[in-house]
Amino acid sequence: ERVVEVDERVRADGTIERELDLAAVRAELERARTDRIDAVAIVLMHAYRYDDHERRIAALARELGFAQVSASHEVSPLIKLVGRGDTTVVDSYLSPILRRYVAQVAGELKAEEDAPSALTRLMFMMSSGGLTAAELFRGKDAILSGPAGGVVGMAETGRSAGFTRLIGFDMGGTSTDVSHYAGEYERAFETEVAGVRMRAPMMLIHTVAAGGGSILHFDGARFRVGPDSAGANPGPKCYRRGGPLAVTDANVMVGKLIPDFFPKIFGPQQDQPLDADAVNKAFAALAKEIGDGRAPEDVADGFIKIAVENMANAIKKISVQRGYDVTRYALNCFGGAGGQHACLVADALGMTSVLIHPLSSLLSAYGMGLADIRSVRQQAIEETFGTKARKSLENVATRLAAGTRDEVTGQGVAADKIKVHVRAHIRYAGTDTALIVEAGTAVGRGKIKFASLEKMKAAFERAHKAQFGFIDRRKELVIEAVSAEAVGGGATFSEKPRKTTRAKLPAPARRTRFYSGGKWHRALVYTRDTLLPGHKVKGPAIIIEPHQTVVVEHGWQAELTAKNHLVLKRVQTLARKRAIGTHADPVMLEVFNNLFMSIAEQMG
Repeated sequence: ERVVEVDERVRADGTIERELDLAAVRAELERARTDRIDAVAIVLMHAYRYDDHERRIAALARELGFAQVSASHEVSPLIKLVGRGDTTVVDSYLSPILRRYVAQVAGELKAEEDAPSALTRLMFMMSSGGLTAAELFRGKDAILSGPAGGVVGMAETGRSAGFTRLIGFDMGGTSTDVSHYAGEYERAFETEVAGVRMRAPMMLIHTVAAGGGSILHFDGARFRVGPDSAGANPGPKCYRRGGPLAVTDANVMVGKLIPDFFPKIFGPQQDQPLDADAVNKAFAALAKEIGDGRAPEDVADGFIKIAVENMANAIKKISVQRGYDVTRYALNCFGGAGGQHACLVADALGMTSVLIHPLSSLLSAYGMGLADIRSVRQQAIEETFGTKARKSLENVATRLAAGTRDEVTGQGVAADKIKVHVRAHIRYAGTDTALIVEAGTAVGRGKIKFASLEKMKAAFERAHKAQFGFIDRRKELVIEAVSAEAVGGGATFSEKPRKTTRAKLPAPARRTRFYSGGKWHRALVYTRDTLLPGHKVKGPAIIIEPHQTVVVEHGWQAELTAKNHLVLKRVQTLARKRAIGTHADPVMLEVFNNLFMSIAEQMG
């Protein structure tokens, strides 16, 4: 790899200060081709608005035979050179890899990318939450495509269950992804992923390193959960591969995960159950090392409490910190490890409703099947809010909307089934945080109905007041950019209600106990297939599903609804206790450490 400086300069107003030296660029590109470099990312100052020089370099690179040419005015035509540059580099790096992968999958499915009549229609999920044809899938669209499927699944299943405000809680083996939904998908047009600044539309998802495989640490003073993970190999201690203690082991230790209900796929011959004995011995040794008299199950419960607080803090970042009252929301819980912690996370946030869909452990994949075909395009405007800026917005939006419509209709969606959304990215002059407000809509090939300046300003002020707590009418507003999105062609989603029963609960599969909140609780264990719509299971209880375990904590009740959704409700008021003493408790030390860090991050 290498970086080549280009001897040119276009000023912010479009004036050409130094003309492009294309001969010098040609020499550098030919040298790169000789050195077997095959992908080029082109990023020039102010090319988000004045793109002639970038276009000429891109045309030259394609003429010289580079397989991948990514130009910033095509990939991310937005202001901010560094973010635009990073996005373009990511696109040029990932797109060739994705192309090979797409070709491999298409070959396996015997689907020709360029044949509309192919028997198998191959589509890919984008980070923005929409599907796109295989041949249109680009590197910049793939960064968060998996979690984006989970957000779609969370929103659609939540809507079907009758919830209008949802917090998505996706807990897997390595991390937890959280998201917010209140009627429409929330996107970020500027995010940082693994230290790389991305200027591309992505679902607004916050990730925290707390999953079933997160490793448990004691450093002599405090407990820590993660951020490192045991992964699938060796996995947690109970997997019989010599792995470290992890969150999954803590749930085995406290009795919330029962080895008898797991498939016997562990050990050298993959024919043994989870190793509860090894977990018990490891926690006993850790309790002895801590040396403050706490029992092994209390140690495990302390680690679970820290993991729960980490996940609750992540949810606060996408809800409370943005002006949303999380207590009015339902927690849509999914992912393989989510059901074990759902009640505890809800309690940590003051939430009283949890939804668990029958396909919750597979919801990201299910969500991809429910997603619409989408196309999103954006363009920087950078004009002071007013009549002139609105005219520019209309002109740019009309052009972008035409492109997005054509892209979606080209994928087989009828024009009259497409809806177009135009959004304005507005900020106060002198600030760099733009808020996105609705600026217009259109159905089919109809003309876009643009919102008035007054309506856009009012929407911006409401959003700014909710997120930052104030508005400043003395400051000028700036329309930073406009985005247009065409949507259509999604799968029809409906869940038929079943007849509910008034029959008594079936006999439990077994009676057990689990340790939670500092004490042991007697609990009944039910398998999901024995429960019928209308059945209510009062906690403490454990419900075993085909792909996960759901823990119903004390004070909670699980009900199977007519649509076969498991809805958990808090039926007893939560008693909150805080004991402040002179002894430094290693669990509370870490909890407060994370809270203080969260405050510091909010303050910048």
